[in-house]
Amino acid sequence: MDKKNALRAGALAAGTTLMMLLMSSPALALTRDDGDDPGTGLSVIDTLGLYVAAPIVLFLVIAGLVMVLDKSDRPQKQS
Repeated sequence: MDKKNALRAGALAAGTTLMMLLMSSPALALTRDDGDDPGTGLSVIDTLGLYVAAPIVLFLVIAGLVMVLDKSDRPQKQS
């Protein structure tokens, strides 16, 4: 019975995904609306900095703050 339920769930997920892809029309993104002002695009360096470097730096800053400000009562190891 599990195989039948898994097959049904897979078919439902595939059908939903297909319908979502068919209903969204990326060709409409080329049509400009009144008042559009898209501005200039990002360079490769800007894109990498914004979507790769900035999240890594933010993660490291948060992780560093958590480690520095950790005031839990952990027993210290004795040498």
